[in-house]
Amino acid sequence: MAMTRRQRTRVIRTLQYAVLVAVLLAVVLAADWGELRRAFFDVEVARELFPDIIATALVNTVVYTLFGFGFGLVLGLVLALMRLSQVPPYRWLSIAYIEFFRGVPALLVFISLGFGVPLAFQIALDRYVTVMLALGLVGAAYMAETIRAGIQAVPKGQLEAARSLGMSQARAMVSIIIPQAFRIVLPPLTNELILLTKDSSLVYLLGLSLDQYELAKFGRDALNQHRSLTPIMVAGLCYLLITLPLGDLVRRLEARTAKSR
Repeated sequence: MAMTRRQRTRVIRTLQYAVLVAVLLAVVLAADWGELRRAFFDVEVARELFPDIIATALVNTVVYTLFGFGFGLVLGLVLALMRLSQVPPYRWLSIAYIEFFRGVPALLVFISLGFGVPLAFQIALDRYVTVMLALGLVGAAYMAETIRAGIQAVPKGQLEAARSLGMSQARAMVSIIIPQAFRIVLPPLTNELILLTKDSSLVYLLGLSLDQYELAKFGRDALNQHRSLTPIMVAGLCYLLITLPLGDLVRRLEARTAKSR
């Protein structure tokens, strides 16, 4: 007797679960858990990383990210308004900037600001300024497009109503349109903050002193010292301490936005 569609679905799903369980059992039985523990989860090595990995590396990672995000957010807002401007040169400049920094790897931006600019102009940039500029310049290109989409998502009637009340174009944008746009784009902007947190690992290219180490540089040096991957695993867990709450915040903001709509 032929099976119904529901029965076939149940059989296929059961087979999928069986294959998954078989693969997991094979991995568990074949793995050398003692060696894995020594290579990736050495408690003694992990204990030696504290408290510096939190008090120095984690704090610096947060500071670098916030500096870059703050600068990028302001620049991104300016670029978004230029992109929507009725003045053609403003639009052209904004488009050129956005396309350039979205197409260039952040690695090259760090190298250019950390080594190229000081050599070309004979100036010495502070490490925090360099990191803020590098992260902000790259992040602004993405945030500009996000903010532009948010502004365009605000109903045009809002601007028309504000103008009919006697508001100027600039005042209507600042008081009416931009606040609504930011409520719309808050989830994707939080995603950009997560991406900048991970991009902050490129700071190691600049050559840092011990008190300027971020998580990636701290883990890399500890890896060379202890000859164990445990520092990398601990550094990864510290990144998760930052990104997981932000990811949860994004989901909550998206749910709130969908509910309000």
